[in-house]
Amino acid sequence: MTFTRPRQDNDVKMSMKIIGALTIQRGNTVLHAQDLGGPKPRQILEILLINFGRPVSKNSLIDLLWSDAPPQKAMVSVESYVSVLRRHLQPGYGKTGPLRTTTGGYLIDSTTVDLDLARFDSLVREAQWVSADAAYPLLLDALALATVPLFTDELTPVWAEEERRRHAAVVTNTRVYASALAAATGRTGESIFWANQALLDDPLNEAAWTAVILGFEKDGQLAEGLREFARYRSMLDRELGCAPSATLREAYSRMLMATANSHSDLSDAVTALLVLNNQLSRITNGSVRPHEGSDDSYARAAVRAAQQVLSSFLRRVNEAA
Repeated sequence: MTFTRPRQDNDVKMSMKIIGALTIQRGNTVLHAQDLGGPKPRQILEILLINFGRPVSKNSLIDLLWSDAPPQKAMVSVESYVSVLRRHLQPGYGKTGPLRTTTGGYLIDSTTVDLDLARFDSLVREAQWVSADAAYPLLLDALALATVPLFTDELTPVWAEEERRRHAAVVTNTRVYASALAAATGRTGESIFWANQALLDDPLNEAAWTAVILGFEKDGQLAEGLREFARYRSMLDRELGCAPSATLREAYSRMLMATANSHSDLSDAVTALLVLNNQLSRITNGSVRPHEGSDDSYARAAVRAAQQVLSSFLRRVNEAA
């Protein structure tokens, strides 16, 4: 006589992806957003996945699925949608598959599902507890998972957009963190790369701009560093009406002086620019007012001298041209 062993919970192992388009792999079967029984069953799964391993109440599902306008029998509808979802997600397993029933709600069993978002979060957390040399590869693995936004085929619901924004902010911070670790471990080019990646999502991110500019300075690419500083300063002034940090202003001065030292004909002009830049910074920071009294006569004289030197240099440049 042949006996058939009852299916056990650990028979169902799935891989699920919500970074990008929803994709589910169950053995040799691959499911996509359109394979789960309709929009509402699919959205229930997505909501459970962003709460991976944690129970979500039926009332919470109702609020997220219908916002302020739930149907009259919303609770019955949720239960019906979950039944539809189970038939498509875990056929033959009923309530014993990864989609579990809890008191007053549901959850996805994190022991039977490999979720890309959970792996990303786990790698980022792990990187915070190890050395820079060990952390950097972990962040690279995490960022390799996060090349596109969450839920790219779920554009309408408010909860999906909120999760996209939250995850995008985490990815940006992770890129900045990777940039800092790359710099700390002597990977200057990679540090600049990851900082620039962060700036694609957050163009005013000060930490990312600092990594880019200091990275170019460290790498000896002074012209690039000066150009990026000018871009950032212009952007800050236009968008926020403020100036770069003291750290970046000091880096700007160092790069100007280094450039001048390598080109003797620029030395006087650069020194004049530094005098003007220093005075402008004092005015911007409120430590001195333009045209204030005689007690600042030395500073005003220095500015006039710097202006003369710079004008003379520019005149020579124009004549040479």
